[in-house]
Amino acid sequence: MRIITLTACFTCICLTYVEPQLVVNARNKGGETIVETIVSNTTDDTVIVEFLSSDGSFVTQFIDFKSEVQIFRILVLGEEELGQTTPQVFCFITRFMRNDFISSDAMSKLRQKNPTAIRTPEEEKEMITHNLDLTVNLNKAEVISPYVFNICSEAKDRTFTEEADIKTISKSLGKDYITLISATSELSPSKYSLCRDTSDPSKPCTCELRTCIGWYPCGLKYCHGTDLSGRVVSYRCGIKTCKRCLAFVYVVNSKLKCLWDM
Repeated sequence: MRIITLTACFTCICLTYVEPQLVVNARNKGGETIVETIVSNTTDDTVIVEFLSSDGSFVTQFIDFKSEVQIFRILVLGEEELGQTTPQVFCFITRFMRNDFISSDAMSKLRQKNPTAIRTPEEEKEMITHNLDLTVNLNKAEVISPYVFNICSEAKDRTFTEEADIKTISKSLGKDYITLISATSELSPSKYSLCRDTSDPSKPCTCELRTCIGWYPCGLKYCHGTDLSGRVVSYRCGIKTCKRCLAFVYVVNSKLKCLWDM
């Protein structure tokens, strides 16, 4: 039986030691409450969402608005009964869709009215599957986002991205595609069988790791009223909240690195 405390987890792997801007108690479908911390930095134009999931993994979602990139850093505990005493850290770098999260400035203006309240999202968005066909060289990753190296330092050989996302970011931001792709190496997930279908534990296979962001502000709400001259005006009057589950598909060099996907 594995026992992990929230305090220990935050001490070991939190990226920054700052007072969380929001603490959200999000209830999942199983009736469990997941405590999320959400921090906004308007100077850097970034947002961090962190939480300890019900399976003991620790998830960081780092949004870099300027680079149109989000980094998912997931720490997965080892299976002690199989002799895995150290956790694995994975990083998944994907394109960020600006309409899927409120801006860092809007996030910074939210205030904690009732930190003990149990929250449920207004909308559950469809699951997104990311087929990660590139590994990322952390020493060159600054061209993708200046935050990758520090966030993913413990996932040196386990940082992945998608070629399709690199192409889209290149076009959207006017960045040189050759420069961006030079920070990566090609993988071919289609060449390998699924880990759950692989009998030889020493062979490489295609692994799937899932996580859910149980509550996050995905949009702004606007109300209508009239000004002093009687004109109809709209004004911001709240936020819309969502839940999003994600599946990350990537290649591992051994089935032993993907024991949860059985």
